[in-house]
Amino acid sequence: MNASQIITQDMTLEEKLAAIDAAMSDMQVQADAAAAASGTAAAPIDPASLTICDGCE
Repeated sequence: MNASQIITQDMTLEEKLAAIDAAMSDMQVQADAAAAASGTAAAPIDPASLTICDGCE
């Protein structure tokens, strides 16, 4: 996930936090759907993984 896709410099702090919450919620829905499709139990998304660039993971 690229933070610049969901957060812009002209957003207020409240808007940025709301965008982050929405992105995390969307990622959890995707993870739950993928787990259901594979027949495994869904695990919660670790918010820390959203703060690390894809190359660093």
